[in-house]
Amino acid sequence: MEEELRCPACKQLFMNPVLMPCYHALCIGCAVSLQQPACQHAQQQVAAAVAANHPQPQPPGAAAGLPGAVVPTASSSSSSDTASDSAVGEHDYPDVDKLSILSETDSGVVCTSRPNSYVGTPNLQGVLLFPPHAAALSLTCPVCHKVVYFDENGANNLPKYRAMNNIVEKYSDSKRLQMKFTQRVPCQLCAEEPPRQATVKCEQCDVWYCDPCRESCHPARGPLAKHALLDVRGPPKGSPARPTPALDASRCAEHADEPLSLYCMLCKVAACPQCVLQDSKHASHDVQAITAMCKAQKTELSQNLQQLSEKAKCTTEFIHRLKGLTDKVTENSTAFEGAVETQCLQLVAALEARKAQLLDFVRQEREMRLRALREQMTLCTARLQQTTALLQFCIEALKETDSVSFLQIGSMLIARAANADLTWHKDFSSAPRVSPEFDLTLDDKAVLRAVEQLNFIQMKPPAAPTIIPEECSAENNSVTVAWQPPPTSYVEGYVLELDDGCGGDFREVYCGKETICTVDGLHFHSLYNARVRAFNSTGEGPYSECIGLQTAEVAWFTFDPNTAPPELRFTDDNCTVTGDGYEHRVALGSVGFSRGVHYWEYTINRYDADADPSFGVARIDVNREQMLGKDDKGWSMYIDRQRSWFMHGSVHDQRCDGGIAVGSTIGVLLDLERRQISFYVNDEPQGPIAFKDLFGVFYPAISVNRGVTVTLHTALDPPSDFEES
Repeated sequence: MEEELRCPACKQLFMNPVLMPCYHALCIGCAVSLQQPACQHAQQQVAAAVAANHPQPQPPGAAAGLPGAVVPTASSSSSSDTASDSAVGEHDYPDVDKLSILSETDSGVVCTSRPNSYVGTPNLQGVLLFPPHAAALSLTCPVCHKVVYFDENGANNLPKYRAMNNIVEKYSDSKRLQMKFTQRVPCQLCAEEPPRQATVKCEQCDVWYCDPCRESCHPARGPLAKHALLDVRGPPKGSPARPTPALDASRCAEHADEPLSLYCMLCKVAACPQCVLQDSKHASHDVQAITAMCKAQKTELSQNLQQLSEKAKCTTEFIHRLKGLTDKVTENSTAFEGAVETQCLQLVAALEARKAQLLDFVRQEREMRLRALREQMTLCTARLQQTTALLQFCIEALKETDSVSFLQIGSMLIARAANADLTWHKDFSSAPRVSPEFDLTLDDKAVLRAVEQLNFIQMKPPAAPTIIPEECSAENNSVTVAWQPPPTSYVEGYVLELDDGCGGDFREVYCGKETICTVDGLHFHSLYNARVRAFNSTGEGPYSECIGLQTAEVAWFTFDPNTAPPELRFTDDNCTVTGDGYEHRVALGSVGFSRGVHYWEYTINRYDADADPSFGVARIDVNREQMLGKDDKGWSMYIDRQRSWFMHGSVHDQRCDGGIAVGSTIGVLLDLERRQISFYVNDEPQGPIAFKDLFGVFYPAISVNRGVTVTLHTALDPPSDFEES
C-alpha cells in the first residue's frame, strides 16, 4: 500500500497530511507551497480562455518571457485584477455558474460546469471555501487538477488527515523496525574491499548505497530528485518529527470539555452537542450519532472491500493461470521447435535423396556417351585397318613389272578400291555420335521459391466447437442445433451428426460453413443426440459435447398444398380441403412417419350422395391424379353413405357395412410398431385391421372430388380400444 502513502507532490511519505475537498491528500508543506493568489489563477484562466477562443499572433519569445514579451508590472496589478474579475464574470462563467456562485443557499462545495474548479459557499469538513471573486488564495490539486479557493489563511484551512497520518506512522515504524533487524547490507557500488555498509536504498533503482556512493552516483537533483530513498538509520537529525496523534482528537476544538459525539451529514464533519444546540452553522442539518455513522460507513466499506477482494482473488487466479500458460507456452515451443527441426531434417534428407538420384542420372549419361564413343572408335579403327591394308596391297601390286600378272588382279583391285570409296561415307561418319557437352540444366527455381516461401500456417485440425444450448430447440419432428466456432482455430466447415433417436449410431446430416442447422423429418417422441465438429484442409477436429433434443410426443401436421393438384382448395391454415373437380385428387400431409403410433381424424363438413372419399396413407410419390389406393403407392379405405372397402393397388377387399354423412368422423390409426393400419368411423372400428406389413415412410393421405369438404384434426391420442389392446 506504499503508493497510497506517498504525497503526489513530493513523492515522499506524507508529513502532516491534509485532506482536500476532492478527497486527495497533500503534505501541509506541499499544499502551502503549491497555493497561489486567486487573482493570478483567474488571470491564467482568462488568458487560456481568450487564447483558445481568440488566438492572436505573438512576438517571438513572448511565451517564454524573452525580449519583446509583454509582462504585466506591479503598477498595473489593480487594473489587471479588475479586468480579470470582469473577464471572469462576463466570459468564463455561464449563467448557471453565476447563479451557483451568488446563491446564499448553497451548501458544500459546488462543482461548476467547468470540471476543474470548485466554487460556491462552504463548507467541506468545516473548511470555509470562498467563491473566486471573494477568495485570496487558490490551490490546484496535482492529481485531478481541480481548484479550491481560500481566504488569507490558505491551505492551513484544510482539515488534518488524521487517518492517513496514523497509517503512515504505523507503516514507518514497522518499516524502520524491519530494516533495523535486517542483516548488514553492503553497498552495491563501492570499489573498496570490503564494501562499506549501505545506509540508504533507492526504491526506484533497487540499489543499496553508502553515503559517499549516494552523493557521487545518486545525487538528489535532476531526474533522480524524484526517487524515494529509504534510510535504514531512521529520520536524520534535525528533520521534523512526525506528529503523534493528539490526545484530545476526540474533543471539540471549540468546546474543550465536550466530546465529538455527533456527525453532521451535510457538512461531513464531527460536532459536539454544544455545536449543534448553540451554534447556527448546523441548524436544520441532518445530525447523527458519530458511533452509528462510523459503524455504518465501516460496514459499507467492508462490503465494498469484500467485493473488491473477490475481484482481487479472481485476478490472482487469473495471474496464476497466465503463469501456467507461460510454462505451457515454453513447453509447446520446445516441442514445436523439435517438430520444425524434424521437418527441416526430413526436407534435407529428401533433398539429399534427390541429389543422389540426379547425380546417378549424370553418371549414367556419362557412361552412355563414353560407351557410344568407344563403339564408334572401334568401328572407325576396324574400317581404317581394312582400308589401310587395301591401300598397301594396291601399292605393292602397282610395283609388279609383269603385265600379265598385274592384269590378272588389276580389274579386281580397281573394283575393290572403287567400292571402298563408294561405301566410305555410308559406313563411316566424320561426326561423333554423341556430343561431349551436357545439354541439361538443373531446374531449381521452383524449389528455391518453395524454400523461400517455406513458412508457418495453420497446420492443425481445429478445436471442438461449442454448442449453444439456449439457441437449440425441438419443434414437432424437427430439431435446430446452433454452435460457436472454436475461438483460436482456422475452420473451413462443420459436420453435424445425429443418432437414430434410440441411442444408436451417429450419421452425418449437415456439412457446410453455417453455425446453425435445422433438421426436418425426424421421428416423433424420440430423443436425438447431436454433436458437431469442425474441419479444415489439415483434417477434422474433435467432436463437441453432445446435446439431447426431444421431438414432440404426438404429431401435429396439416395438408401440404405445395404437392397437391390444382383442383383441391385448402382453407383454415391448410387443415380443410375441398374438391372442385369431378375426378378424385390426392392430398398428402406435411409430415411422414416411419416409426411410432400415430392417430388422426377427419370431420365431414360437406358430403354429396354421389361422392366416396378415400382415407389412408401413401408414399411421397403416389399418383395424385386418381383415387387413393388405385396404385401400389397408396393404402386406403373409401366409403359412401352405406358401406366401405379397403383398397391397395386397385384391389378392393373387406367390405364393411356403415357409411358416413355430414358431421361424421373418420379416424386413421397408423401403428408402425406393429406395421399395420386400422380405420375408425365415429369412434368405432370400421372392420378388421386393414393392412399389415407396412415398411418405409408413410404420409397421411386423402382423395376427394366435387361435393366433399373435409377438415383434418391431428395431435390426438389413439382410441381407447387400442390402448386396452
